[in-house]
Amino acid sequence: MKATLTGLVIAALVGAAAPAHAAGPGPEGLGDPYYPKAGNGGYDVSHYDLRLDYEPSKDWLQATTTIKLKTTQDLSSVNFDFALPVRSARVNGRDVGFAQHHAELTVSTGGDVAKGQELTVEISYSASPSQSNPDLPPSKWKRTPDGAQAIGAPSVAPWWYPSNDHPSDKATYNISVTVPDGIEAISNGQLVGTTPRGDGKTTWNWASTKPQTTYATFLAIGQYQLHQSYLDGVPLVDAYSEALGDRAAAAKASLDERHLMVGFLEKLLGKYPLDATGALVTPYTSTPLETHTRPSFPASSFRNGPNSFVVAHELAHQWLGNSVTMKYWKDIWLNEGFATYVQWFWSAYKGKGTPQQLANWFYKQYPADHEIWKVAVADPTPQYQYGAAVHERGAMALVALGEAVGDETLRRILNTWVSQKAYGNATTEEFVAHAEKISGRKLGDLFQTWVLKPGKPSSPPAGRTLKADEQEPASVKELHRPY
Repeated sequence: MKATLTGLVIAALVGAAAPAHAAGPGPEGLGDPYYPKAGNGGYDVSHYDLRLDYEPSKDWLQATTTIKLKTTQDLSSVNFDFALPVRSARVNGRDVGFAQHHAELTVSTGGDVAKGQELTVEISYSASPSQSNPDLPPSKWKRTPDGAQAIGAPSVAPWWYPSNDHPSDKATYNISVTVPDGIEAISNGQLVGTTPRGDGKTTWNWASTKPQTTYATFLAIGQYQLHQSYLDGVPLVDAYSEALGDRAAAAKASLDERHLMVGFLEKLLGKYPLDATGALVTPYTSTPLETHTRPSFPASSFRNGPNSFVVAHELAHQWLGNSVTMKYWKDIWLNEGFATYVQWFWSAYKGKGTPQQLANWFYKQYPADHEIWKVAVADPTPQYQYGAAVHERGAMALVALGEAVGDETLRRILNTWVSQKAYGNATTEEFVAHAEKISGRKLGDLFQTWVLKPGKPSSPPAGRTLKADEQEPASVKELHRPY
């Protein structure tokens, strides 16, 4: 009887009912075909609350992350992806044990917890996050001359906060960052406000009320000029690094075109889906990224002057990638191929080449032995997951789909896809079924040819014979092509 009472007390302390049978630890990894150990099983996260205090001069981070989750199976412990050393862990306000092995953090629940229970897990830690552990991959936290950045895909979260680091588990966020006065701390969502602490430090408070992925969650600390306004009624914060030099003007001119882009994109994809917007422009990254609500752009994106195409691509990701997110990394073409197709539509709007012209041009340019044809768009392998196949062949597939069903039907397919899958995850199989349902046509052969099998199709995507002297569309040299 005493043992039973003890079990009940433990269950009450963690705020959850004990399961009818023995619980076990949550799985290490969600079984993603490309990254089997990414993420963790046994629960879904609903919210992250990050409280960070960073001293740039020492590269010293002190932090507490609070994670609200719901169990999806009986558990005796939960796992998180995390590479920094932990000081303490609490579950529902009670101190619990924990263990770390490489980038895997296991936190005891303090007793067996039944499926369907809500837990609040609080993890405190401190470290120099840019210092690499020899047992781990190099740190993704990057020190900069004026601060630090945590920006990257497919994984950056483990180097600054514990998480279920997989795109299939999206959550809302509150991120509060304390830094020395005169330094800015930029992240996702709305800028709720800044709070001077009176000790030479200021806390920056950000909130994302729409579910976001861990890889699209970012932090940039340093010297930034902030421009705040509204874009089509949505709060906008742009952050321009003070180290941009002569590329600042080109970046601002490019981002100014968003006022046209949003209306253009809403006609194709529906109303802007997120609660905030903006951009981060910095010389300390090398590749643009669709960071949630606030895409990040390297200064190099504007080395040849204004470039609205890269802006259109990353802005399109707020619908296709951030609102509707691939369920597994092999389906990344649902992000990148779709955003490339939208970029081609922007080319038509600018009078520099239609999607059909661009699709046929790239089809012609890539020889049959090029890597774009060596892998399936819907399974590009980890080696080519950011390659030409998912971007340009993925966009070609949508042009081919439009040729088969008609442009207006394709727009209806895309618009309803975004609305029906908003804030969730999706697979290639689901998109094929959706396209067939909306069009009323069987499209298996088309998707086999353009998406599901490797090999160069025998005919161009726009369905007409290519002319030997066909001119290169004017936008080709301006398009965002990150491969």
